[in-house]
Amino acid sequence: MGYSYLLTIIEQFGYIALFLVLCLGLIGLPIPNEAVVLTGGALAASGMLEPGPAYLMTFLGISSAMTFNYSIGRFAGSRLFDWFMRKKNIEKFVSKADHLNAKYGGWSLGIGLLFPFLRHVMPFVAGTNRMKYSRFSLFAYPSAFIWTSIYFTIGALFGDHVEEIGDLIYDYGLLAAVLAVVIIAYLFWHFSLRNRPKKEDNARRHL
Repeated sequence: MGYSYLLTIIEQFGYIALFLVLCLGLIGLPIPNEAVVLTGGALAASGMLEPGPAYLMTFLGISSAMTFNYSIGRFAGSRLFDWFMRKKNIEKFVSKADHLNAKYGGWSLGIGLLFPFLRHVMPFVAGTNRMKYSRFSLFAYPSAFIWTSIYFTIGALFGDHVEEIGDLIYDYGLLAAVLAVVIIAYLFWHFSLRNRPKKEDNARRHL
């Protein structure tokens, strides 16, 4: 999955590596987007990276990749679309993205983020279908923010198991992502209940 390769790149180039790897993910780097964001969160939690810049680079990286693919679809999409549809290994993803875009409109950009490779194709198809940039940005960037926040948080909470979690998410996609969100929600709820009696005791002492 390229985890050691990713760590080597981050050691050499620092924060900008998170941005570049996400931007260049479409050209065949052996590192899934989920692994990059998980690793960024894990390194931030360990103190090797500052959380703010690490998160910002991952968010800007996936946002830039989406914008680039949208631009290709918008300005050179029709010929590429027809070419992709003649390639059996790509056609199924393009057809799926086109179907989701027609059915859900801008919401399809958020749906596409949940699935490897489809997240690259969806902005391209949105551009090919002449979605206005204002509408694209309205859905794409908030979706990227939420997606990045989820995986960055998972990486920060479970840094010792980033590789295993990344493999599960890559293999099982949406199911693993939903399970991860449920686990995070439970942890926040659990810790909030644990801290509530302490806050109540402190409040009583000040009365």
